[in-house]
Amino acid sequence: MVQTQAARTRIGRGVAVLAAAGLALGMAACGDGGGGGGSTSGGDGGGDGEITGSITFQTWSLTPTFQDYLDGVIAAFEEAHPGAKVTLQDQPGDGYDQKVLTQAASNSLPDVINLPPDFALPLAKVDMLDNLAESDPGMGDVYVAGGIEAYQFPGLDGTWAYPWYLNTDINYWNTELMTACGLDPAKLPTTDAELFDQAKTYSENCTDSYLMSRAPGVEDFARAGIEVINAEGTEFTFATPEAAEIVERYVTAYQEGLLPNSVLNDDYLGNSTMFTQGQVAWSTGGAPAYANFTKDNPSLEGKIAINAALDVPSLYVQGVGVSAQSKNIATARAFAQFVTNADNQNAFGKIVSVFPSTIASADDPYFSESDGTVNGDAKVLAFESLSRAKALIPVQFNSSMGTILRQQISLAMRGDIPAADALDAAQKEINQMLADQA
Repeated sequence: MVQTQAARTRIGRGVAVLAAAGLALGMAACGDGGGGGGSTSGGDGGGDGEITGSITFQTWSLTPTFQDYLDGVIAAFEEAHPGAKVTLQDQPGDGYDQKVLTQAASNSLPDVINLPPDFALPLAKVDMLDNLAESDPGMGDVYVAGGIEAYQFPGLDGTWAYPWYLNTDINYWNTELMTACGLDPAKLPTTDAELFDQAKTYSENCTDSYLMSRAPGVEDFARAGIEVINAEGTEFTFATPEAAEIVERYVTAYQEGLLPNSVLNDDYLGNSTMFTQGQVAWSTGGAPAYANFTKDNPSLEGKIAINAALDVPSLYVQGVGVSAQSKNIATARAFAQFVTNADNQNAFGKIVSVFPSTIASADDPYFSESDGTVNGDAKVLAFESLSRAKALIPVQFNSSMGTILRQQISLAMRGDIPAADALDAAQKEINQMLADQA
């Protein structure tokens, strides 16, 4: 599924389902000598290292839109490896996480699988994915570091999928509003601290719009370098004095009127919509966001400046995993590498607004050189940001946990409880949820 942000899924439920229904699967893997997620062998080819035999490649809601592209990749692979046969199997967008879990529990996991990190975690926990750190130790020379790190999970030793296509955010600024409200668009904020300083100046000059419109989340703690989950992946650890300091900064901003009141309400429109409507002067978005902003509000044309994301850019990742149960695992591994090589990813990135995860893609001028338009500048800026972008939200942190954290932070921003107490309460409840899912 081509999307700008990885979906948050029911990780714990997934692990529980596999642990209950698939315990025998884990034992079977060990019986084949494939314990620890390593490769297994057997079948009618490929298990002995030869790239032959039939495999299935499962994608997530990519057809019919990208049918021709995928057919071309498969045909090229089969031409390069006579005797290999790849069957494409696309799944609908809705319910994909449960589909994958059902396949795993029934021992029918496809050989090569499109998996975002949070879908890969429950499979990795029960040794159903090939550990690429063991089977392909050179992958660090091929893919950007953030993409690989997205498939390295706390408490598990390994890398559990190839990063496929990526996306990240950059900043968009309304230069007309900034100028009218006492700011210099030539001196755009580059850090959170500069953002709050400029938001205060903006508020002193304008009261009918705002520079910023958001409440903090767990990604802000990770962006500040706070360890939000322990090394074992068993407890969240974000309730620190440093995180409380971040929340306090938002408390002060909210109470001083630097943020709209609606930011804590259920009817909050979101930063992007408010930016499009001219109610706020800053938003984040992917490389195509400029075109969307100006399409929805043509009056913004020529009034938007861009710069890199504040501090550490967020990284959104789709990946390709290899089933440890594959009967043709050599073929499956070779195909997963082929799908994600620079040539094939570069071609994909030219027909849809995603970026390749391969280091060598920096040599392709399509991604590294602008055509001089704002859209072109945004594409190059976002692509360059990938080298330092990180997946900031732990895969264990699901949407329900995000709601709990948001509710507690809202209490703090309204002045009902201290920020430290809000974080302690959220962490306690979220850790209980994590423990219940184990």
